[in-house]
Amino acid sequence: MELWFSEKSTETCEFKIKVKAQIYSEETPFQKIAFFESYDFGRFFTLDGLMMVNEKDEFIYHDMIVHVPLAVNPEIKRVMVIGGGDGGTIRELTRYKHIEHIDFVEIDERVVQLCREYLPQTACKIDDPRVHHHYVDGIKFVKENKDYYDLILVDSTDPIGPGEGLFTREFYTDCYNALNDKGILINQHESPYYPNYAKEMIKAHSKLKAIFPVCKVYQFHMPTYASGHWLFGFASKELDPLIDHKPEIWESFGLKTKYYNTELHRGCFALPTYVIEQLEDAN
Repeated sequence: MELWFSEKSTETCEFKIKVKAQIYSEETPFQKIAFFESYDFGRFFTLDGLMMVNEKDEFIYHDMIVHVPLAVNPEIKRVMVIGGGDGGTIRELTRYKHIEHIDFVEIDERVVQLCREYLPQTACKIDDPRVHHHYVDGIKFVKENKDYYDLILVDSTDPIGPGEGLFTREFYTDCYNALNDKGILINQHESPYYPNYAKEMIKAHSKLKAIFPVCKVYQFHMPTYASGHWLFGFASKELDPLIDHKPEIWESFGLKTKYYNTELHRGCFALPTYVIEQLEDAN
């Protein structure tokens, strides 16, 4: 019997891949977690039936959420990561020796525990001594520190279920308050292609524009996310991702990356016309 994993992008369009086997499944108080072995994308895990991370293309997402802000402010020392229980974002952050403190805030501890076991490729650095684990609601945790962080990375699911509160104006305001004068916020910004995703992209951008003096959007190609065209939001109190880009300093770190590079940094902020028009409609 053939086994297939499918995920709907709309009611009439879906992403579908053949899988070798389902390895593990569990329902926690927060969500349903499952791990699969696939032919084309290696091992992957899902939350509530939606693909989060797979072994083959995870480097794209994790390169782009981490290295873009570090090339704008190469002196980042204090970081908060909200979500990202698979550990891929943490793995990339720990490659920077000058980062001193990482608060890892994940509401569902079981995600981290299971990724340790089933996805060591991404979870391999979550026990770095600089990483401080907080298994609490990120919405509440972000309120506890003022003017402290150089960088906040919101590595969240879509704005449904446990991730819903990470897309509100109140949450973005709390992130603003938790950042220092040169602080940067990177948030998962959905896709501009399908209307149901584009609606959430526009809502998020509208809220961020009302709070942060610098508010930009950048893009990357993620084969296993809806449409493959995905975005991050870049918001900052002071630093512009193009004007303040410091490629020479970033390149001096000697990090080998599979997706991100200096030319891509400049190019990823050049958006298609239809996306620019969508973002301009964000009020």
